[in-house]
Amino acid sequence: DPNIVIREGRGARVWDEGGREYVDFAGGLGVANVGHCHPRVVAAVRAQAETLLHACYQLAAYDGYERLCAGLCATFPEPGEWRAVLFNSGAEAVENAVKVARRATGRPAVIVFEHHFHGRTNLTLSLTSQVAPLKTGFGPFAPEVYRIPFGYCYRCPLSLTYPECGVKCAELLPRAFATYVDPASVACVVFEPVTGMSGCIAPPPEYYPRLAATCAEHGILLVADEVQCGMGRTGRMWAMEHWGVTPELTCVAKSLGGGLPVSALVGRAELMDAVQPGGLGSTFGGNPVACAGALAVLEVFAGENLLDRAQTLGQVLRERFDGWAERYPVIGEVRGRGPFLGLELVVDRATREPSMGAAGKLVAVCREKGLLLPGGGPHGNVVRTLMPLNIHQEDLERGLELLEAGVADLET
Repeated sequence: DPNIVIREGRGARVWDEGGREYVDFAGGLGVANVGHCHPRVVAAVRAQAETLLHACYQLAAYDGYERLCAGLCATFPEPGEWRAVLFNSGAEAVENAVKVARRATGRPAVIVFEHHFHGRTNLTLSLTSQVAPLKTGFGPFAPEVYRIPFGYCYRCPLSLTYPECGVKCAELLPRAFATYVDPASVACVVFEPVTGMSGCIAPPPEYYPRLAATCAEHGILLVADEVQCGMGRTGRMWAMEHWGVTPELTCVAKSLGGGLPVSALVGRAELMDAVQPGGLGSTFGGNPVACAGALAVLEVFAGENLLDRAQTLGQVLRERFDGWAERYPVIGEVRGRGPFLGLELVVDRATREPSMGAAGKLVAVCREKGLLLPGGGPHGNVVRTLMPLNIHQEDLERGLELLEAGVADLET
């Protein structure tokens, strides 16, 4: 936002150059799950910066890289052996997931969904489902990408109602095999378990198990883009745990580094090992300082029982937002998982007509009041919650007070 210039951040608060304080419900777009400048992260980064700044893992191994990979693999309890490789950004993790899937299966095609964001490189922008402003003027895009509607219950692509619908939206994947692409040529299905930029869309409980069964039938890999919804953001370490499905490949970034640029691709060993030596790599990927910060983040999760705190935070937010929805007709739906929640803003609840651009207005109003939060949604009408999972009660209450005041202003 060009209207403010941030000078400092601590926990769930930031200060601009003029010294004004803000409660931060945006977290650097999902980067600050452990808060700004967590003391453990800062100490680890400072110590690492005094010993080794860079080594490039492809040239010489170092302990931090290997320990971070091992720590991430240990978060996947599914039986079997796991591998991890480190990069710099979420887009790099997603792009390399597609590379691994193509190499392991020998297939070229990728299936993605409407309303999902995957990055801004050429391939990940090709996977992303939003034209303006993300894709305008940046084509041509990568080939062999096929897009289908998602399980977006509030605006069902089939105009049905859950649960009477029988989750027929999950049948759009096998239907695509007849109309878009031969399943024998599909390497993977890439998706955000709970969407980010489009505003915390979470499909029904039956959705991902049915997708997984369809993919298994055709030898297609599941690639979960957990860049924003992972790392405890939904109250579980990985959002896919809510559906009881473990994808073959998972992309991790944002809050992994505690504020430093580091990402990871975690996958089943037989898939990761299918790539030839030298096929994956990055000069700065898994930089020693970034690895130190990420290892400290994992320590914070364990030492502060952050997943338990995230679940409690999610319960508080959901109860508060559901109460607001009863009082403020502008809130059409409260959705998401855990503390990763979205408020979809509408003109009319009966017709569900979206309040076009309302998210931007609410973001601006809240900023003036002293609260930062991100907007989004397919119609620019959703705000979402990305505050630190260990936010202090005082900051949480203050932020909720300001957010409710902003919602009330939209009603006037």
